[in-house]
Amino acid sequence: MQIIKDIDEMTACGETARAKGETVVLVPTMGFLHAGHVKLIETGKRQGSLLVLSIFVNPAQFGPKEDFNAYPRDIERDLKTAKEAGVDVVFIPDAAGMYRQGSRTFVTVEGLSERLCGRARPGHFKGVATVVLKLFNIVRPHKAVFGKKDFQQFVIIKRLAEDLNAGVEIVGVDTVREEDGLALSSRNTYLSPEERRAACAIPRALQAARQAAECGQRQSLAIIEKVREIIAKERVIAIEYVEICDPMTLEDVRRVEKEALLAVAARVGRTRLIDNTLIA
Repeated sequence: MQIIKDIDEMTACGETARAKGETVVLVPTMGFLHAGHVKLIETGKRQGSLLVLSIFVNPAQFGPKEDFNAYPRDIERDLKTAKEAGVDVVFIPDAAGMYRQGSRTFVTVEGLSERLCGRARPGHFKGVATVVLKLFNIVRPHKAVFGKKDFQQFVIIKRLAEDLNAGVEIVGVDTVREEDGLALSSRNTYLSPEERRAACAIPRALQAARQAAECGQRQSLAIIEKVREIIAKERVIAIEYVEICDPMTLEDVRRVEKEALLAVAARVGRTRLIDNTLIA
C-alpha cells in the first residue's frame, strides 16, 4: 500500500495509472474508518483496478461552532484498516496544500445545498462540493464511491459531477448499520451509553415509517408525525427535522405516490446524527 501526502505526487500517480489503462476509483473519507468505510472500499475495489482512499478532515465544511477540532482522528488505525481492506493508495493531504493562502474559489450546487441539512449548516455543502471537486482534479479518478447515509451529499455530488462534466461516475453504497440498527458514523463515538441507547429510536422510527407506507399510508404529514412521536419519547433527543422529499430534487413531497426519501436529523445530547430511508 502506497501512502501519498504530496498533491502533485498524487496527480502523477493517478495520471500514470490512467495512461496504463487502469480504472482509478476514489473513496473520499475524513478518516476514523469504520465498517461503513470498509464497505465503500470493498465496493470500490469491484469498480476498478486502482483504489485510492483519501483521508482529509475538511475544514471548509465545518461551521464556526461545529466539531472540527474535536472530530475523531486515528491515522495509524486508519492505515491499518486501509491496508487490511486492500487499498492501493492512501492520499493524506494537509489543509495548507488543499487550501492555499488566498484561495477564493468555492463550488455551490444551488437548489440542493439549501435544503435538509443545508438549513442548519449554511455553507456546509459548499465546503463539501469544493473539496470533492478538488479531489477529483487531484486524483483523476474514473469513479468515486460515496455512502448514502448522507443522502443529500450523495445527490449533490452526483449533480456536481454531471453539471461540471467531471468525467467521474458516482457510485452509491447503502447505509451500513450496527447490530442495534444505528447507522454507522464516526460521530457515534461521542455518544454516552444512555445516548447510544436513545439514538436507536431513530432507526426504529424509520422502520415504522416504511411499514406505514407499505400498509397504504400516503400522507407525508401522517408518516412524519409517526416518526416524530417515536423519536420524541427519548428526552435526550432534540429533533432538527423530519422530512419526506423527492430523492432527486430534495423538494418536499406531500403524498408518497412513488419512491420518496424520508430524512431525519437530530441531536442526541451534543451529537448531531442523520439517517434516512426510501419509502414507497
